[in-house]
Amino acid sequence: MAASLSQFTHTIDDIYALPDGQRAELIDGQIHLMAPPNTIHQKISWKLHQTIGNYIDAAGGTCDIFAAPFAVFLNEDEYNYVEPDISVICDRNKINDKGCLGAPDWIIEIVSPSTQRIDYGVKLFKYRTANVREYWIINPITRTVNVYDLEQNEKTCQYSFDDVIPVCIYENFSICISDLI
Repeated sequence: MAASLSQFTHTIDDIYALPDGQRAELIDGQIHLMAPPNTIHQKISWKLHQTIGNYIDAAGGTCDIFAAPFAVFLNEDEYNYVEPDISVICDRNKINDKGCLGAPDWIIEIVSPSTQRIDYGVKLFKYRTANVREYWIINPITRTVNVYDLEQNEKTCQYSFDDVIPVCIYENFSICISDLI
């Protein structure tokens, strides 16, 4: 006899009930525990956050940038809660004291061996269907960056850390990961 779907479905309440310090994401009602990030992950995240924030400030932009842990209630339902490494949100009406309600404009994930399947597969699908405009997957092991232009699909490409990578949502902005680390 097959078990009912409700037996396997978790909600955001289950995420908030986890022990203090335990990070997890909720995707389609399934909890995915998150291990602490390693040093290169943290260095890339911090440098990207700083670089993107400086660009937004210098350009007089209205977007906000947040680093993990920052809650994104992707589909504004009880079954999807993610903490992207970096979230850029241009519609300030989506931001409240709990996080982002709906899709950020730009999401960056820095993969580890334990998150590759989710970052390259499940999250790519979820971000595309939630109307995220741009999604980067940074892989420190292979030194590659997969850029997904989910809005126009014109700049979708794989780059190396040594390439100058154009940012899809900003016309005159590019980043070279090797210059940051």
